[in-house]
Amino acid sequence: MAEVEVRACAASEPTRDEVLELYGSVGWDAYTRDPQGLMRALAGSHRVVAARRDGRLVGLARSVSDGETVVYLQDVLVDPGEQRGGLGRRLLEELFAGYPDVRQRVLLTDDEDRQRAFHEALGFTEVHDHAPPLRAFVRFG
Repeated sequence: MAEVEVRACAASEPTRDEVLELYGSVGWDAYTRDPQGLMRALAGSHRVVAARRDGRLVGLARSVSDGETVVYLQDVLVDPGEQRGGLGRRLLEELFAGYPDVRQRVLLTDDEDRQRAFHEALGFTEVHDHAPPLRAFVRFG
């Protein structure tokens, strides 16, 4: 089996069909129900990193950022057949390599133990566990 290639790419590089397939493979139906919106969101991303095995899209990470002070990890997806092999870590390392001097790296994710374990292994801290104390707020519209 060929090695997985992980690299930054243009938001327009992954095709609509392969983006929908990847998001669908991890059950992110809120995204796949609006394919045009998903593609606009991808196009509006600050940085996109794709993972491919034999040309097939098997992972993707994207960020929203001002490029100087804060970067928001918007999505990190790994095809279920590629999970638990370090690909998620590689995607995030490549994504954040584009932000060497950005101090705030922020994400909002599901309340699942595996999500917490994954992000803590990458150096993230849940906001309520941070010292000094922080607050985080979110408003869904």
